Amino acid sequence: MESPKPLRIAAVADLHYDRHAAGKHRALFEAASREADVLLLCGDLTDYGLEAEAEVLAEDLRQHAAVPVLAVLGNHDYEGDQVEGICEALDRVKVKLLDGGSCVVGGVGFVGVKGFGGGFGRWALSAWGEAPLKAFVQAAVDEALKLDAALGRLDTEHQGSHRVALLHYAPIAETVEGEPEVIWPFCGSGRLEDPLDRHGVAAAFHGHAHAGTPEGRTRGGVPVYNVSIPVLQRAFPERPPFRLFTLDPAAEPAGALVEAAANGQR
Repeated sequence: MESPKPLRIAAVADLHYDRHAAGKHRALFEAASREADVLLLCGDLTDYGLEAEAEVLAEDLRQHAAVPVLAVLGNHDYEGDQVEGICEALDRVKVKLLDGGSCVVGGVGFVGVKGFGGGFGRWALSAWGEAPLKAFVQAAVDEALKLDAALGRLDTEHQGSHRVALLHYAPIAETVEGEPEVIWPFCGSGRLEDPLDRHGVAAAFHGHAHAGTPEGRTRGGVPVYNVSIPVLQRAFPERPPFRLFTLDPAAEPAGALVEAAANGQR
């Protein structure tokens, strides 16, 4: 059997489509479609969590994205309590929404969860005290368990394939640096880090921390990329606002993921 070819991956977060955003990221979608084999959208697809906003995004993707699109939702996508309508609008244009689910593209396994807040390391919130605080921490735990379960299913069903994780909230503090420290507990959760290391993920992508840092690593060495559009525009002003990587399914994990420069640099 012929080995899968290297897969070109474009990743971006925080599109923030509103009702009047038609064409907002046309150039991004077209450039990603030229340069990549799959496009990852890491949450905050809409601005106020409205179905009408998702329909505008869906139409732009239908017209301008010519590769498979995988996505997770972000906190903004929950604001309007219209998640079902948002999912239906994106499903109509074949966007694969991952919420504890997985899929395989070009021999690479992708999993996705939204994630949640809670903080990192010794400063992470614990489930102690008032019921609302316990519920907050439990939401973070549930998202980490969802991520772990999705990666576990890939381990069983697609042994030998590399894994990539889509998140909205950050799994490490390093890619949140730049945000005011007082809001770090609302930017991500260190509980998301352990599943990435335990399952040997090739890379994790997230958004949410608009003033954060472009990249970091977990304790186990998994590369983590903050692909929020404001972060990318600030760090790489000469490039289209997405990160582009090549992942070789046939390579050993240490050399499987390589960053590529988009030809459409501006």
